[in-house]
Amino acid sequence: MNQHPLTNSGENQRLFSYEQRVKTAFDVVVPTLKDISSMQNESDFEIRAQEIAHKQLGYKLPESFLEDAWVQQLDMRRLFAWCMFETYRIFCDDFFNNDPLGTGNENNFKQMLQECGFHTLDVSPCADGRLAHVIRYVMRLPYREVRRKSFAGAMFDIEDSIDKWVETELMRFREGQPNAADESTRYLKTVVYHYSSVDPEHEGCAAHGSDTDLAAQSGIDRLYGFKQAIENTYCCGASIDHLLIGLDTDTDTLRIHIPGEDGSINLKKYIDAREVYDETKTMSAQSAKEWIADFVKGNNPSMSFGMTKFITYILINNLSQIDYVRNYHGDYYKDAGHAERFIGAGIGFEEIQLRNLTYFAYLNTVEEAAADLDVGIKIFTGLNVSHGMPVPVVIRYDYHGNVPGARERAEQHCYQVAGALENRYPELTSQGLLHTLLAVRDVSAASCIEVLDSSVTAQTAQEAH
Repeated sequence: MNQHPLTNSGENQRLFSYEQRVKTAFDVVVPTLKDISSMQNESDFEIRAQEIAHKQLGYKLPESFLEDAWVQQLDMRRLFAWCMFETYRIFCDDFFNNDPLGTGNENNFKQMLQECGFHTLDVSPCADGRLAHVIRYVMRLPYREVRRKSFAGAMFDIEDSIDKWVETELMRFREGQPNAADESTRYLKTVVYHYSSVDPEHEGCAAHGSDTDLAAQSGIDRLYGFKQAIENTYCCGASIDHLLIGLDTDTDTLRIHIPGEDGSINLKKYIDAREVYDETKTMSAQSAKEWIADFVKGNNPSMSFGMTKFITYILINNLSQIDYVRNYHGDYYKDAGHAERFIGAGIGFEEIQLRNLTYFAYLNTVEEAAADLDVGIKIFTGLNVSHGMPVPVVIRYDYHGNVPGARERAEQHCYQVAGALENRYPELTSQGLLHTLLAVRDVSAASCIEVLDSSVTAQTAQEAH
C-alpha cells in the first residue's frame, strides 16, 4: 500500500504488534470463559478448565472458583472480573519491566520543545477510551515527557492545572528542571476534544452530546479560564500558552486550531491533517516537510516561530498515524464506538497508551469526579452490563515513595474510593455487576504496580468463612 513519504513504517509495525498483543490478551477472556462454562458439569472439569485457561490465557484460574462447580453454577461474573484484573496486572508488569513503547528520543523531544519556546507540555484529552493513545500513537510523542490527565469532555480541573504549573515553576527556580527559571520558555496547556467523521451525531463526545462545536468551544473556554486564573494570581506576564486540538476518533486525524495574533483560538480556523496528507503525499520527504512548515506559517504569519515549529512537528507525526489506521484498520476503525475493556479510576495509569483499552476517571474522591464516573458507568452499561457482564474498575493511586506517609495515603485513597463506588452504584455492586481491583505504584522507584486487594478475592474470602 502506498504510504506518505514522511510515514515511519517501521514504527507503525512495532506499535501495531504491541497493540494487537495487548488487546488480544483482554479479548480472549470471554471466548475462553465460554469454553470453560460449557464443560462445568463434566467429571474432570477442574483439570480441563485449568488446561484451557493456561493455554488460551497464559495463566491458571483460582482453584476456589472451580472446585464447587459440580454442585452449583460457576460465578462467571466474578471469574470474568478476576481474569480482566489478572490480565491487567500482567500487562502492567510487561510495560514497566520491558518498556515496550519506549522511543529513545526523550532528550531530543525535550530539546525540540525548548527550541519551540516551551518547557512543559500539559495535555488534557477527553477521558473517552478512544483518545487513550493520543500521546504515544496519534501525536507520536514520548509519553514520559508529556503530562497527560484525562477528563470527561476534556473539561480539565483548573485548580489541578494551577497546582501543576506552580510545581513546574518551583522546579525551574530551585533545580533548573526542565530548564532554568530565567529562560524565556512557556508552559503549553493543550486540550484535545474529539468528534466522529463516520457517525458525528452519535459517536462524538458523550459528555457534550456528540456536539462537536460544543466540545471545541468548551475546550476553548476552559483554556481561557486556566490562563486567566494564572495571570490573575501570579501576574499578567505569567508564562502560559494554550493550544486546542481536535481528534477524529474514526481515523486518528488531527484538527489543530491555529492561535490568532493575540493567542486567541478560533473555533472555525484550523488545519486538518488529512488535507495536509493529501496535499503532500506525492512529494519527496524534504519537499513535504518544507510545504507543511510554510502552510502552517501561512495560516497565521504573526504566529511565533516556536508555535509554528511545534504545530508543524505534531502534524508531521500525525501523518504516520493516518497511515497506521489505513494500513491496519482500513479507511477507519471498525470499533467506531466505545470498546473499552475496563475503567481506570484514581491517579496514575502511565501505561495506558492504547486506543479503546480504558476509560479514565482521574480523581481524588468519587464526589469530585462523579460526572466522569457516571459517564464511564453509562458506557459500560452498554458494553458489559447489558450482556450480563460486570464493570471492571481498576482503582489505582501512584505515590512518591520518598515522601513520608505517601504510600499509606495512597492505600487509604484506594479503599475510600472502593467504598464510595459501592455506595454510588449499590445495585450494580449487589448483583455482582461491578468489581474493583485496588493497586498502588511507587513512581519514585519506577516500580511495577502492587495489588492491594480486589472485590473478587474479598468475596472469595468471605464465602470461605
